[in-house]
Amino acid sequence: MEAQELLSIIANGEDSKHQFKANVTNVDAAAAEMVAFSNSKGGVLLIGVNDDGGIAGLNIGDMARLNQLISNAASQSVRPPINTITENIALPSGMVMVVLIEQGMNKPYMDNQGFIWVKSGSDKRKVTAREEMQRMFQEAALVHADEIPAPRTSVADVDREFFESFFEQFVGEPLAAQDIPLPRLLENMNLMRAGQLNLGGALLFAIKPQLHLPVFIVKAAAFPGMDIADSHYIDSQDINGKLSDIFQKSLGFILNNIHHRQHGQGFNSLGEPEIPRIVLEELMANALIHRDYFISAPVRVLVFADRVEIISPGHLPNNLTVENIKLGNSNVRNPILASFAPRVLPYRGLGSGILRAIKAYPDIDFVDDRDGNVFKAIIRRKAI
Repeated sequence: MEAQELLSIIANGEDSKHQFKANVTNVDAAAAEMVAFSNSKGGVLLIGVNDDGGIAGLNIGDMARLNQLISNAASQSVRPPINTITENIALPSGMVMVVLIEQGMNKPYMDNQGFIWVKSGSDKRKVTAREEMQRMFQEAALVHADEIPAPRTSVADVDREFFESFFEQFVGEPLAAQDIPLPRLLENMNLMRAGQLNLGGALLFAIKPQLHLPVFIVKAAAFPGMDIADSHYIDSQDINGKLSDIFQKSLGFILNNIHHRQHGQGFNSLGEPEIPRIVLEELMANALIHRDYFISAPVRVLVFADRVEIISPGHLPNNLTVENIKLGNSNVRNPILASFAPRVLPYRGLGSGILRAIKAYPDIDFVDDRDGNVFKAIIRRKAI
């Protein structure tokens, strides 16, 4: 880094990518800063710069000590260890050490006390909320939301008739022909553990999942205009039930609130929906299967005069981008749901649904809102 570039960064002040320290004498304090950058988007730690941007004036002896301290912190006080790049820059009023910390690939990172830090503006904060910790472990593929026990559930919650039909289709044999108890069978299928259904098992096969998982519904609303701030709506529903029920009811809600056109059908025929059914199926299935179930919020379906929005809790996982998914890239956020979904929904596998939707109806926008922590599929309606 050139001295002029460094001075330009300092002049702009601290932000989520740049942290100033007049000096660092404590290994644990340095480690906490590194953990925060590694768990966020990476950044640059400038040592030898006061909070107000003034140069503290470090000398060559300070730089030798700091290089050793930074090396020790990165290798011994950050778990898992990270690699840093340091650079000593001489300015007229003293030396500044530039410490480059990349965004980590093995999140979440912790300090020696087991604390997880993330950047919060120009400062850092300790992660204490269980939900946020779970999402970080999820991103690292260390835990999946659909494997978490669904509280107060048991085998008595299973819709036996629905499960029997599913099992015979899935295995090719009737459930009655199996010589093991249903709880053991559910455990073998990774749908139950220690007498409790997991979240995947409850959402797929419980009679009334929302008795125990009340937020995992679809909130649907249809508006006469183009703004959610409209003072009234055409239709509104809270859609619940097992995943297959929610899918069908949500699909029906959208179809009931968009136009249908006659294309040679008889007078009494409903006609073809203005948005092809396969598009709605693919995007609705995607929202239910790949949403972030660590977030206690419903999927939202909003029908406006000019568009349909399907809004899923949770932005795209890891390093996926809108450009990636439009080319067929995918990430398994909920492996239990993804593995059984083809048997209960018109879901055809990872990465292919978005491609099929775009091919059938290109006028779709995708928004990965990382600040709002949601993913939106916006389907443009054509003027009648």
